[in-house]
Amino acid sequence: MKRLSRALALTVLLSTITFPAAAQASLQDTLQEVVITATGTHHVLKDVPVQTEVITSRMLQNFSGRSLEDILGSLTASFAFNEDDMGSHIQMNGLGNSYILILIDGKRIHGDVGGENDLSLIDPNNIEKIEIVKGASSALYGSDAIAGVINVITRKHREEGLLLENVSRFGSYVDIRQHNAVGLHYGRFTSMTNFQLQHSDGWQNTSVEHTAAGEDPVTDSQNKTVNRHTNWQVAERLVYEPGKNLEMYAEGSIYGKRIYRPNGKYPRYDVHTYDLTYSNASASLGAKWKIGAYDGVTFDLDWNRHAYLYYFTAMTLVEDYEKSAGTIYYPYFPYLAGQSELESDQQRTMAALKGVFTLEGGHRLNTGAEYRYDWLHAPNRVAGKTASDHTAATYVQDEWKHDFGRASQIQLAGGLRLTWNRQFGLHLTPKISAMLGLGEPWRLRATWSRGFKTPTPKELYYCYVRQMGGTYLYIGKGDLRPQSSDYFSFGGEYTAGGLSITATAYYNYVRDMIALVTIPNYLAPDEYIARYDPIRTRQYQNIEDARTRGVDVNVRYTLKEWAFGLGYSWLDTDANQYDSEHDRMHEVIIDGTAHHKGNCFVTWNHKSARGTRWGSGLYGRMSSTRYYQLDGNGKGYNLWRLTGSCEPALKGRTSLRLEAGIDNIFDYVDRTPHGLHLGTTTPGRTIYGSITIRFNSGKSLKKYKTNIINSNHSKQNEED
Repeated sequence: MKRLSRALALTVLLSTITFPAAAQASLQDTLQEVVITATGTHHVLKDVPVQTEVITSRMLQNFSGRSLEDILGSLTASFAFNEDDMGSHIQMNGLGNSYILILIDGKRIHGDVGGENDLSLIDPNNIEKIEIVKGASSALYGSDAIAGVINVITRKHREEGLLLENVSRFGSYVDIRQHNAVGLHYGRFTSMTNFQLQHSDGWQNTSVEHTAAGEDPVTDSQNKTVNRHTNWQVAERLVYEPGKNLEMYAEGSIYGKRIYRPNGKYPRYDVHTYDLTYSNASASLGAKWKIGAYDGVTFDLDWNRHAYLYYFTAMTLVEDYEKSAGTIYYPYFPYLAGQSELESDQQRTMAALKGVFTLEGGHRLNTGAEYRYDWLHAPNRVAGKTASDHTAATYVQDEWKHDFGRASQIQLAGGLRLTWNRQFGLHLTPKISAMLGLGEPWRLRATWSRGFKTPTPKELYYCYVRQMGGTYLYIGKGDLRPQSSDYFSFGGEYTAGGLSITATAYYNYVRDMIALVTIPNYLAPDEYIARYDPIRTRQYQNIEDARTRGVDVNVRYTLKEWAFGLGYSWLDTDANQYDSEHDRMHEVIIDGTAHHKGNCFVTWNHKSARGTRWGSGLYGRMSSTRYYQLDGNGKGYNLWRLTGSCEPALKGRTSLRLEAGIDNIFDYVDRTPHGLHLGTTTPGRTIYGSITIRFNSGKSLKKYKTNIINSNHSKQNEED
């Protein structure tokens, strides 16, 4: 990591030598981005009181990422991923999936599989920008927002007339990414239909498989590092504007995914006789009454379903859960090839009412109420087959701004949420943030916020088995306590000419943290041990407390057609965990922690005299060793990526974009045996190419109006 530190120092030194006027355009465009995630209200990025990181549409276009994991892992240093069949295993500043709230257009993503989110629900070709807010945001967003919030903002059809779009991408290992969109906008009616298809044949980085202690490792396993998989999604959004200040919408989607598993060799489990399939659906409707440019009242009603099934590829004898609990002999029945078995059906219904009002004296009020109902049906994994949870909440936030003159100002945002949960009662969650502008180019930001998270139905009631070098049993715990946290951050920002430097230090203290803990088999329910005979049992438990602390640094510099970026994240974690076997406390590191992570990029964009646009980019991401309590550590790595693009200047209403790239230029592969932790799942050097064809029949009238509003809002902020 000494090389990474030296690179950071060198970049800062070189960047401060000169600031040509032509260098300001790209950076100033970013600083004038209007963001909403941090406070739930609109702010120009440079003036938002809570530290917010934005991945802009220009950055997304230059990078040409194949997935959301690819985008976040490469364009910001705060994230780490370790993808497998069960999800993305995302980590943000030391805390994992269950502490990170992922939003799509401000709404919670739904697709929890074994505690992980399936981020392939999000089509990378349909992303307008991504807003990232680090630290506890439960006062505004409720449960799950202890580590931070990722808000994926999708593209909207604002053009009059017809829009047709096709994106086809092909890469190594039969990696196919297909995106199609049809947009219609006539008068007060707008329709946007999106389709995506993703497929990969998967790959195997090693044929060696880790086994239980004392057993010889398997050296000819057919198990893959990433299995062959296919997923697809169709989504529709309808918008109707009956009046100038009223907008009504209805949207829905269906999603399917299948993971094809080979007949791998296991010491205790000879073959896979079933694939994994997921079936999702969603439906939403709502309305917004506008009061001025950004004030108004919104109402949203959402329903989401995520189903997880086994799809059998050969005749299989499956245990009858109900008969196993009794005394019936041979509690098994056969499934034939082509049949499926439901493992879990998770459904969620949410209703939300929100109002934003600008008041006298520089105040802006954001207030609302929410209701959430979670329902889980898992016939083979939950005693009683079903479990449910009810949560209601109300919140209020006040923002205040005062201008001292000479570009100096102070902005404060304070909020409070009252949450009621059926099992855990009432809880208050506060937050306060401040931004102090010391006159251009300096700004300081500070935040204290409290996080709150109730145990999920899975953590309370679920039971499942993992077969990998033996049988691993995972069980819930019915008497778990809610988790809470205190988050503190302090940061500074320097922006002048084409250079922007931000540095933020943070400390997050989590109480009653819920984590999977290995327990002796004799402490697990007898019926589970008799049924599965596991070599290891892990249970969700409240560990005493946990702490994450770190520093994030980002440097951005633009110079005419060039843009440079460098990010670095230092992280340290620890937790006090009760050892039930030895009746004592011991200190452990939070699983997946890497002390050092970094990313860097340089991009070039050029428009020729004939109007053809050319672009290229070099991207790097690095991580030191990732530490785990069990099954070994993940190796450190650094990966490099080269991209190129061309947009010919076509006449008429059709546009064309060609892209190509090489990922993992230096062909690094982590060949850690299956069953142990990987630093990265990359197969080595890969190539890709894509073509985008877009037809737009009309001018971007609504986009033009929106830009005027955003510009006026920016000017008003400066004048205020």
